[in-house]
Amino acid sequence: MTLRDTHVNMGHGGGGQAMHALIAEVFATPFDNPLLATMEDQARVPLSELAAHGDRLAFCTDSYVVDPLFFPGGDIGTLAVCGTVNDLAMGGARPLYLSCAVILEEGFPVETLRRIVASMRRVAAEAGVQIVTGDTKVVGRGAADKIFINTAGIGVIPVGIELSARKARPGDRVIINGPIGDHGAAILVARQQLALEADIRSDCQPLAGLVA
Repeated sequence: MTLRDTHVNMGHGGGGQAMHALIAEVFATPFDNPLLATMEDQARVPLSELAAHGDRLAFCTDSYVVDPLFFPGGDIGTLAVCGTVNDLAMGGARPLYLSCAVILEEGFPVETLRRIVASMRRVAAEAGVQIVTGDTKVVGRGAADKIFINTAGIGVIPVGIELSARKARPGDRVIINGPIGDHGAAILVARQQLALEADIRSDCQPLAGLVA
């Protein structure tokens, strides 16, 4: 079945052919991997595969809303992958799998959704994670602000790794890997359409390679 609609409508959340076409073309094809390809209601991950990376499972979830959806250096899709991947990494886990749940407002452009999904695919590949399950809901006009995304992540903590905010002590050094405040400033500039001489861009990126 081919997706012919240019904008999301209530039928795309109704469980019928329109929803199947949206999921198949916009999500399943870009995110394609063996676990997702089964199109079951859950991803089934072999425990032996997880155990090969460590002795503890790390699991987190986060929801993402941002205005504007696109900003210098990223978009809501970039945030949705990086945020959850980095939450796992900050606990010493190697991120492996993500879920992706999307709430769409009726009338949202399908092409814009494709751009967001493309960003998620690109950043997930950079982070070495697979998006293996998901959910799509559509609400009426005005019931949501264009698009909301939730991602949950699973990672594995290697043996002997013990990272925790509870281990911080007075006198510890704080390591900063870039300028402070770039992300918030980039969103503010885009939201207010400010004309600045400085090229301010979000530094949103997956950091698992620095930690895990």
